[in-house]
Amino acid sequence: MIVVVNDANLLIDLIKLELLDAFFQLNWHFHTTEIIFETELYPEQQAQLQPYVDCHKLIVHPLSAQDLVSITTLQRMRPQLSDKDCSAFVFAERLSAYLLTSDNALRKFALQSNLRVYGHLWIFDALVNDECLAPPDAILKLQQLEHINPKLKLPRNEIELRKTRWQSA
Repeated sequence: MIVVVNDANLLIDLIKLELLDAFFQLNWHFHTTEIIFETELYPEQQAQLQPYVDCHKLIVHPLSAQDLVSITTLQRMRPQLSDKDCSAFVFAERLSAYLLTSDNALRKFALQSNLRVYGHLWIFDALVNDECLAPPDAILKLQQLEHINPKLKLPRNEIELRKTRWQSA
């Protein structure tokens, strides 16, 4: 069973793309932290995620005093990371989980720390491979993603490879 810790940016994009149902169909254990859920998501985004929290599909971890110490210590070592980024890292490490983020600084640090870190394209691959999203829908949603989040800067060649593969599926 794959265990993942979600950073806010991916959850926000999945909400905008209306892909939450497909995402939570994946046979994964989903986690995030209270600080991410409560401070990086707008109330309407929280409301859209709440059904998954209520049925324990998405576990929102409260932060203990020890967690806050770990997060603060990490943030002192890596000031380019926010306290939210550090919370995702700390819990991914603790749970031996994959870290799902598109935050570049967090991705680089996670990779340097030998943490498994993945982003949008990996999620799209999983959605198609696990038949949670049909290939034509994946192509459409990937095109929409490029428009709703142009700062994401997904690698053009990787997008085109997926489109080609999914068109022939």
